[in-house]
Amino acid sequence: MRVVIQDNYDKMCKWAADYIAKKIKAHKEDRPFVLGLPTGSSPIGVYKELARMNQAGELSFANVITFNMDEYLGLPHEHDQSYWYFMHDNFFNHLVDMKPENINILNGMAEDPEAECAAYEEKIAACGGIDLFMGGIGVDGHLAFNEPFTSLTSRTGLRDLTTDTRIVNSRFFGNDPEKVPAQALSVGIGTVMDAKEVLVLISGHNKARAMAAVVEGGVSQRWTCSALQLHNGAIIACDEEACGELMVDTYKYFLDIERKERL
Repeated sequence: MRVVIQDNYDKMCKWAADYIAKKIKAHKEDRPFVLGLPTGSSPIGVYKELARMNQAGELSFANVITFNMDEYLGLPHEHDQSYWYFMHDNFFNHLVDMKPENINILNGMAEDPEAECAAYEEKIAACGGIDLFMGGIGVDGHLAFNEPFTSLTSRTGLRDLTTDTRIVNSRFFGNDPEKVPAQALSVGIGTVMDAKEVLVLISGHNKARAMAAVVEGGVSQRWTCSALQLHNGAIIACDEEACGELMVDTYKYFLDIERKERL
């Protein structure tokens, strides 16, 4: 696992955006670059920087296919808290050459959610798999909507959301947890682990426990993000505040390794 520690959130986002841009530009295969994307507050700075690069002519998305991690069950696209709305409002609408047909987001209004999830897995495979999956984690270490004790081999499917997750997300629903959908469609941990690379963003002191679990703890369904320890292409991009629960030697180790990488 690679852990890249930056001074603050803005620098973390700049590093992550630069890394993603480098991977897209270096892609030479005769198929589009396939990029997995998250929602939430963590990636917003990355999306802003990628959009800036795109608008400045520094990075093209014309040959990029995207797959989002998740979507609330029962929210239509036009609902301002749907993840379809979030992605277009915060990212896709700001890209000058992103092809709408290359955007893939689970349909929270699907009549048959299980069939929708199965088709999503099939489409990912048909596109050649995901080259890089960017993600964020919750304070309880959940990755996508794979709550604690979700199988680490899970595939895209229907997920029940915990009370804690609904309370955290209630800030977007008038601070009323009951207005937060109780279920969501989500890629599985196994789906994420199939990606060639996984880049997870962790920022803020409230994520420090989860950060320590994913880096130093054992692999466990209690912390679904800990599965990243088993991925040969896992990268954690974090800020200083997220490192508050790491052991000093762990913190120094990753700073030293990254310093040598830059030399």
